[in-house]
Amino acid sequence: MTTCIAYGVHEANTPLEPLRIERRDLRADDVAIDIDYCGVCHSDMHYVHNDWNSTRFPCVPGHEIVGRVSAVGSAVNRYRVGEVVAVGCMVDSCQQCEACEDHQEPHCTQGMTPTYNGLDRLSGEVTRGGYAQHIVVRERFVLRVPPALDPRFTGPLLCAGITVWAPMREHAVKAGTRLAVVGLGGLGRMAVKLAVALGAQVTVITTSPGKADDALALGAHHVLLSTDAQAMKGAASSFDLVFDTIPRSHNVNPYLMLLARNGTLVLVGALEPLEPIHGALLAINNRKIAGSLIGGLEQTQELLDFCAEHQVLPNCEMIGIQDINLAFTRMHNNDVKYRFVIDMASLKGVELS
Repeated sequence: MTTCIAYGVHEANTPLEPLRIERRDLRADDVAIDIDYCGVCHSDMHYVHNDWNSTRFPCVPGHEIVGRVSAVGSAVNRYRVGEVVAVGCMVDSCQQCEACEDHQEPHCTQGMTPTYNGLDRLSGEVTRGGYAQHIVVRERFVLRVPPALDPRFTGPLLCAGITVWAPMREHAVKAGTRLAVVGLGGLGRMAVKLAVALGAQVTVITTSPGKADDALALGAHHVLLSTDAQAMKGAASSFDLVFDTIPRSHNVNPYLMLLARNGTLVLVGALEPLEPIHGALLAINNRKIAGSLIGGLEQTQELLDFCAEHQVLPNCEMIGIQDINLAFTRMHNNDVKYRFVIDMASLKGVELS
Protein backbone atom coordinates (compact mmCIF):
# COMPACT_ATOMS: atom_id res chain seq x y z
CA MET A 1 0.00 0.00 0.00
CA THR A 2 1.00 3.60 -0.58
CA THR A 3 -0.63 6.71 0.85
CA CYS A 4 -1.25 10.15 -0.58
CA ILE A 5 -2.97 13.43 0.22
CA ALA A 6 -6.44 13.92 -1.27
CA TYR A 7 -9.46 16.16 -0.84
CA GLY A 8 -12.74 14.59 0.19
CA VAL A 9 -15.51 14.40 2.77
CA HIS A 10 -16.27 12.07 5.67
CA GLU A 11 -19.99 12.85 5.62
CA ALA A 12 -22.57 14.62 3.50
CA ASN A 13 -23.00 18.38 3.41
CA THR A 14 -19.59 19.16 4.85
CA PRO A 15 -16.78 21.05 3.10
CA LEU A 16 -14.15 19.07 1.23
CA GLU A 17 -10.94 18.95 3.24
CA PRO A 18 -7.51 17.34 3.06
CA LEU A 19 -7.27 13.71 4.11
CA ARG A 20 -4.86 10.86 3.68
CA ILE A 21 -5.94 7.88 1.59
CA GLU A 22 -4.39 4.54 0.65
CA ARG A 23 -3.73 3.30 -2.86
CA ARG A 24 -3.17 -0.39 -3.56
CA ASP A 25 0.18 -1.91 -4.42
CA LEU A 26 0.68 -2.44 -8.14
CA ARG A 27 -0.91 -5.57 -9.55
CA ALA A 28 0.67 -7.08 -12.64
CA ASP A 29 -1.66 -5.17 -15.01
CA ASP A 30 -1.72 -1.88 -13.09
CA VAL A 31 -0.47 1.58 -13.98
CA ALA A 32 0.43 4.11 -11.28
CA ILE A 33 -0.22 7.74 -12.25
CA ASP A 34 0.91 11.01 -10.70
CA ILE A 35 -2.09 13.30 -11.20
CA ASP A 36 -1.45 16.71 -12.79
CA TYR A 37 -5.01 17.87 -13.46
CA CYS A 38 -8.52 16.77 -12.54
CA GLY A 39 -11.74 18.18 -13.91
CA VAL A 40 -14.70 19.01 -11.69
CA CYS A 41 -18.01 17.43 -12.67
CA HIS A 42 -21.55 18.15 -11.43
CA SER A 43 -21.76 14.52 -10.34
CA ASP A 44 -18.81 15.15 -7.98
CA MET A 45 -20.99 17.64 -6.14
CA HIS A 46 -23.94 15.24 -6.08
CA TYR A 47 -21.85 12.47 -4.53
CA VAL A 48 -20.24 14.77 -1.98
CA HIS A 49 -23.72 15.93 -0.90
CA ASN A 50 -25.10 12.35 -1.11
CA ASP A 51 -27.92 13.64 -3.30
CA TRP A 52 -28.46 10.16 -4.73
CA ASN A 53 -28.31 8.38 -1.34
CA SER A 54 -25.53 6.11 -2.57
CA THR A 55 -22.31 7.75 -1.39
CA ARG A 56 -19.73 5.63 0.37
CA PHE A 57 -17.78 7.73 2.86
CA PRO A 58 -15.12 8.91 3.04
CA CYS A 59 -15.65 10.08 -0.54
CA VAL A 60 -12.85 11.41 -2.76
CA PRO A 61 -14.38 12.56 -6.06
CA GLY A 62 -12.82 13.15 -9.47
CA HIS A 63 -13.17 11.17 -12.71
CA GLU A 64 -11.54 13.53 -15.23
CA ILE A 65 -7.94 12.63 -14.47
CA VAL A 66 -4.81 13.56 -16.44
CA GLY A 67 -1.28 12.81 -15.30
CA ARG A 68 1.97 10.99 -15.95
CA VAL A 69 2.82 7.33 -15.53
CA SER A 70 5.04 6.87 -12.47
CA ALA A 71 5.26 3.05 -12.41
CA VAL A 72 3.84 0.01 -14.21
CA GLY A 73 3.08 -3.58 -13.22
CA SER A 74 5.06 -6.53 -14.53
CA ALA A 75 2.53 -7.41 -17.25
CA VAL A 76 1.97 -3.86 -18.56
CA ASN A 77 3.16 -3.32 -22.13
CA ARG A 78 1.10 -0.38 -23.41
CA TYR A 79 2.56 2.39 -21.26
CA ARG A 80 5.95 3.56 -20.06
CA VAL A 81 7.00 5.72 -17.15
CA GLY A 82 6.69 9.42 -18.04
CA GLU A 83 3.90 9.11 -20.62
CA VAL A 84 0.94 11.48 -20.36
CA VAL A 85 -2.23 9.49 -19.76
CA ALA A 86 -5.82 9.93 -18.67
CA VAL A 87 -8.47 8.11 -16.65
CA GLY A 88 -12.17 8.75 -17.08
CA CYS A 89 -15.36 7.65 -15.35
CA MET A 90 -14.54 3.96 -14.91
CA VAL A 91 -11.59 1.85 -13.82
CA ASP A 92 -12.79 -1.70 -14.44
CA SER A 93 -15.49 -4.01 -15.82
CA CYS A 94 -15.91 -7.77 -16.18
CA GLN A 95 -14.29 -7.81 -19.68
CA GLN A 96 -16.24 -10.99 -20.52
CA CYS A 97 -19.87 -10.04 -21.20
CA GLU A 98 -21.29 -9.08 -24.59
CA ALA A 99 -21.20 -5.36 -23.77
CA CYS A 100 -17.53 -5.45 -22.77
CA GLU A 101 -16.60 -7.51 -25.84
CA ASP A 102 -18.42 -4.88 -27.92
CA HIS A 103 -16.29 -2.11 -26.35
CA GLN A 104 -19.30 -0.83 -24.39
CA GLU A 105 -17.80 -1.17 -20.92
CA PRO A 106 -20.19 1.33 -19.26
CA HIS A 107 -22.98 -1.18 -19.95
CA CYS A 108 -21.16 -4.19 -18.50
CA THR A 109 -23.81 -6.71 -17.41
CA GLN A 110 -22.00 -7.14 -14.09
CA GLY A 111 -21.69 -3.38 -13.65
CA MET A 112 -18.67 -1.29 -14.48
CA THR A 113 -16.48 -0.08 -11.61
CA PRO A 114 -16.64 3.72 -11.33
CA THR A 115 -13.45 5.67 -10.71
CA TYR A 116 -14.78 6.69 -7.32
CA ASN A 117 -17.58 5.52 -5.04
CA GLY A 118 -17.38 2.01 -6.50
CA LEU A 119 -16.02 -1.26 -5.17
CA ASP A 120 -12.78 -2.77 -6.44
CA ARG A 121 -13.63 -6.06 -8.21
CA LEU A 122 -10.84 -7.98 -6.46
CA SER A 123 -10.41 -6.47 -3.01
CA GLY A 124 -13.85 -4.97 -2.43
CA GLU A 125 -12.25 -1.70 -1.33
CA VAL A 126 -14.03 1.57 -2.12
CA THR A 127 -12.59 3.32 -5.15
CA ARG A 128 -11.46 6.91 -4.65
CA GLY A 129 -10.99 9.45 -7.37
CA GLY A 130 -8.72 12.09 -8.78
CA TYR A 131 -8.81 14.89 -6.21
CA ALA A 132 -5.54 13.36 -5.05
CA GLN A 133 -1.81 13.19 -5.66
CA HIS A 134 -1.82 9.87 -7.46
CA ILE A 135 -3.94 6.87 -8.44
CA VAL A 136 -3.49 3.22 -9.45
CA VAL A 137 -5.60 1.93 -12.36
CA ARG A 138 -5.85 -1.25 -14.41
CA GLU A 139 -3.91 -0.80 -17.66
CA ARG A 140 -6.89 -1.42 -19.94
CA PHE A 141 -8.74 1.55 -18.42
CA VAL A 142 -5.89 4.01 -18.94
CA LEU A 143 -6.10 6.24 -22.02
CA ARG A 144 -3.28 7.80 -24.00
CA VAL A 145 -3.22 11.61 -24.29
CA PRO A 146 -1.96 12.57 -27.77
CA PRO A 147 1.01 14.99 -27.75
CA ALA A 148 -1.02 17.61 -29.63
CA LEU A 149 -3.67 17.70 -26.91
CA ASP A 150 -3.08 20.19 -24.10
CA PRO A 151 -3.26 18.13 -20.86
CA ARG A 152 -4.62 21.11 -18.93
CA PHE A 153 -7.85 20.97 -20.91
CA THR A 154 -8.12 17.24 -21.53
CA GLY A 155 -9.94 16.24 -18.32
CA PRO A 156 -13.48 17.42 -19.23
CA LEU A 157 -13.28 15.43 -22.48
CA LEU A 158 -13.33 12.27 -20.35
CA CYS A 159 -16.85 13.02 -19.07
CA ALA A 160 -18.66 15.91 -20.76
CA GLY A 161 -16.85 15.22 -24.02
CA ILE A 162 -17.50 11.50 -24.27
CA THR A 163 -21.08 11.95 -23.02
CA VAL A 164 -21.93 13.83 -26.22
CA TRP A 165 -19.38 12.16 -28.52
CA ALA A 166 -20.77 8.65 -28.01
CA PRO A 167 -24.29 9.48 -29.26
CA MET A 168 -22.85 11.54 -32.10
CA ARG A 169 -21.09 8.40 -33.33
CA GLU A 170 -24.13 6.22 -32.58
CA HIS A 171 -26.41 8.51 -34.62
CA ALA A 172 -23.84 9.17 -37.36
CA VAL A 173 -23.47 12.94 -37.06
CA LYS A 174 -21.70 14.14 -40.18
CA ALA A 175 -21.51 16.97 -42.68
CA GLY A 176 -25.03 18.26 -43.31
CA THR A 177 -26.66 16.75 -40.22
CA ARG A 178 -29.18 19.20 -38.82
CA LEU A 179 -28.51 19.08 -35.09
CA ALA A 180 -30.00 21.16 -32.29
CA VAL A 181 -28.37 21.38 -28.85
CA VAL A 182 -30.67 22.21 -25.95
CA GLY A 183 -28.77 24.05 -23.22
CA LEU A 184 -25.34 25.65 -23.23
CA GLY A 185 -23.70 24.32 -20.09
CA GLY A 186 -20.66 22.06 -19.98
CA LEU A 187 -22.31 19.32 -22.07
CA GLY A 188 -23.91 21.76 -24.48
CA ARG A 189 -20.69 23.60 -25.20
CA MET A 190 -18.84 20.37 -25.96
CA ALA A 191 -21.72 19.17 -28.15
CA VAL A 192 -21.57 22.37 -30.21
CA LYS A 193 -17.81 22.24 -30.68
CA LEU A 194 -17.72 18.55 -31.62
CA ALA A 195 -20.73 18.70 -33.93
CA VAL A 196 -19.31 21.71 -35.77
CA ALA A 197 -15.99 19.90 -36.16
CA LEU A 198 -17.90 16.96 -37.68
CA GLY A 199 -19.50 19.31 -40.20
CA ALA A 200 -23.04 19.39 -38.81
CA GLN A 201 -25.37 22.37 -39.10
CA VAL A 202 -25.74 23.31 -35.43
CA THR A 203 -28.50 25.28 -33.72
CA VAL A 204 -28.36 26.09 -30.00
CA ILE A 205 -31.70 26.19 -28.17
CA THR A 206 -31.67 28.29 -25.02
CA THR A 207 -33.99 30.24 -22.74
CA SER A 208 -31.43 33.02 -22.39
CA PRO A 209 -30.95 35.67 -25.10
CA GLY A 210 -27.64 36.50 -23.44
CA LYS A 211 -26.20 33.16 -24.50
CA ALA A 212 -26.62 33.83 -28.21
CA ASP A 213 -23.21 35.44 -28.60
CA ASP A 214 -21.56 32.59 -26.69
CA ALA A 215 -23.24 30.02 -28.91
CA LEU A 216 -22.15 31.72 -32.11
CA ALA A 217 -18.61 32.16 -30.77
CA LEU A 218 -18.44 28.40 -30.18
CA GLY A 219 -19.29 27.82 -33.84
CA ALA A 220 -23.06 27.35 -33.76
CA HIS A 221 -24.79 28.45 -36.95
CA HIS A 222 -28.08 29.51 -35.40
CA VAL A 223 -29.66 30.26 -32.02
CA LEU A 224 -33.29 29.48 -31.17
CA LEU A 225 -34.97 30.93 -28.09
CA SER A 226 -37.25 28.31 -26.58
CA THR A 227 -39.24 31.12 -24.92
CA ASP A 228 -40.17 32.55 -28.34
CA ALA A 229 -43.32 30.65 -29.26
CA GLN A 230 -43.36 31.88 -32.86
CA ALA A 231 -39.73 30.97 -33.43
CA MET A 232 -40.27 27.50 -31.98
CA LYS A 233 -43.32 27.00 -34.18
CA GLY A 234 -41.34 28.09 -37.21
CA ALA A 235 -38.62 25.54 -36.41
CA ALA A 236 -41.03 22.60 -36.16
CA SER A 237 -39.97 19.40 -37.97
CA SER A 238 -36.62 20.84 -39.01
CA PHE A 239 -33.93 18.83 -37.18
CA ASP A 240 -32.52 15.35 -37.67
CA LEU A 241 -31.26 15.21 -34.10
CA VAL A 242 -31.89 17.14 -30.90
CA PHE A 243 -29.35 16.71 -28.10
CA ASP A 244 -31.05 17.53 -24.80
CA THR A 245 -28.42 18.44 -22.18
CA ILE A 246 -30.79 19.79 -19.49
CA PRO A 247 -29.63 18.09 -16.25
CA ARG A 248 -32.96 17.90 -14.43
CA SER A 249 -36.57 16.82 -14.94
CA HIS A 250 -38.28 18.93 -17.61
CA ASN A 251 -40.81 18.95 -20.43
CA VAL A 252 -39.34 17.44 -23.61
CA ASN A 253 -42.49 17.84 -25.73
CA PRO A 254 -41.47 21.23 -27.20
CA TYR A 255 -38.21 19.66 -28.41
CA LEU A 256 -39.91 16.58 -29.87
CA MET A 257 -41.93 18.93 -32.06
CA LEU A 258 -38.71 20.16 -33.64
CA LEU A 259 -37.75 16.75 -35.05
CA ALA A 260 -38.09 16.03 -38.74
CA ARG A 261 -39.21 12.66 -40.10
CA ASN A 262 -37.28 9.80 -38.44
CA GLY A 263 -35.60 12.31 -36.14
CA THR A 264 -34.29 11.43 -32.67
CA LEU A 265 -34.22 13.29 -29.38
CA VAL A 266 -31.13 12.17 -27.45
CA LEU A 267 -31.19 12.64 -23.67
CA VAL A 268 -27.71 13.19 -22.26
CA GLY A 269 -28.52 15.34 -19.23
CA ALA A 270 -31.43 14.31 -17.02
CA LEU A 271 -31.01 11.14 -14.97
CA GLU A 272 -34.42 11.34 -13.33
CA PRO A 273 -38.10 11.01 -14.29
CA LEU A 274 -39.26 13.36 -17.02
CA GLU A 275 -42.55 15.18 -17.29
CA PRO A 276 -45.23 13.24 -19.24
CA ILE A 277 -44.53 12.78 -22.94
CA HIS A 278 -47.29 13.20 -25.52
CA GLY A 279 -47.40 9.97 -27.51
CA ALA A 280 -48.69 11.66 -30.64
CA LEU A 281 -45.47 13.63 -30.94
CA LEU A 282 -43.60 10.34 -31.32
CA ALA A 283 -46.05 8.86 -33.80
CA ILE A 284 -46.01 11.96 -36.00
CA ASN A 285 -42.88 11.96 -38.18
CA ASN A 286 -41.85 8.58 -36.70
CA ARG A 287 -39.85 10.36 -34.01
CA LYS A 288 -37.78 8.59 -31.38
CA ILE A 289 -36.29 9.22 -27.96
CA ALA A 290 -32.89 7.77 -27.11
CA GLY A 291 -30.58 8.01 -24.12
CA SER A 292 -26.83 7.88 -23.71
CA LEU A 293 -24.53 7.66 -20.71
CA ILE A 294 -20.81 7.69 -21.50
CA GLY A 295 -18.82 5.86 -24.15
CA GLY A 296 -16.54 2.87 -23.96
CA LEU A 297 -12.77 2.94 -23.87
CA GLU A 298 -12.37 2.63 -27.63
CA GLN A 299 -14.72 5.55 -28.28
CA THR A 300 -13.05 7.67 -25.60
CA GLN A 301 -9.63 7.15 -27.16
CA GLU A 302 -11.15 7.99 -30.54
CA LEU A 303 -12.48 11.23 -29.04
CA LEU A 304 -9.09 12.21 -27.61
CA ASP A 305 -7.44 11.56 -30.97
CA PHE A 306 -10.15 13.53 -32.82
CA CYS A 307 -9.83 16.49 -30.46
CA ALA A 308 -6.05 16.50 -30.86
CA GLU A 309 -6.34 16.45 -34.65
CA HIS A 310 -9.00 19.18 -34.81
CA GLN A 311 -7.92 21.12 -31.71
CA VAL A 312 -11.34 20.85 -30.12
CA LEU A 313 -10.91 21.69 -26.45
CA PRO A 314 -13.28 22.65 -23.65
CA ASN A 315 -13.13 26.13 -22.18
CA CYS A 316 -11.75 25.69 -18.67
CA GLU A 317 -11.21 27.74 -15.56
CA MET A 318 -8.14 26.52 -13.68
CA ILE A 319 -8.35 26.47 -9.89
CA GLY A 320 -6.23 25.37 -6.97
CA ILE A 321 -7.51 22.53 -4.80
CA GLN A 322 -7.93 25.04 -1.97
CA ASP A 323 -10.73 26.67 -4.01
CA ILE A 324 -12.75 23.49 -4.55
CA ASN A 325 -15.49 24.37 -2.05
CA LEU A 326 -15.98 27.75 -3.71
CA ALA A 327 -16.11 25.98 -7.07
CA PHE A 328 -18.86 23.67 -5.78
CA THR A 329 -20.82 26.68 -4.53
CA ARG A 330 -20.47 28.37 -7.91
CA MET A 331 -21.61 25.23 -9.71
CA HIS A 332 -24.63 25.00 -7.43
CA ASN A 333 -25.48 28.62 -8.25
CA ASN A 334 -24.84 28.14 -11.99
CA ASP A 335 -22.07 30.70 -11.65
CA VAL A 336 -19.61 28.99 -13.99
CA LYS A 337 -19.24 29.77 -17.65
CA TYR A 338 -16.82 26.99 -18.39
CA ARG A 339 -15.56 23.79 -16.78
CA PHE A 340 -13.46 23.86 -13.61
CA VAL A 341 -10.15 22.01 -13.71
CA ILE A 342 -8.00 21.55 -10.61
CA ASP A 343 -4.26 22.08 -10.99
CA MET A 344 -3.13 19.31 -8.69
CA ALA A 345 0.27 20.96 -8.18
CA SER A 346 -1.67 23.02 -5.65
CA LEU A 347 -1.73 19.93 -3.40
CA LYS A 348 1.96 20.31 -2.72
CA GLY A 349 2.51 21.60 0.77
CA VAL A 350 -1.05 20.82 1.91
CA GLU A 351 -0.99 19.64 5.50
CA LEU A 352 -3.53 17.56 7.36
CA SER A 353 -5.21 19.28 10.30
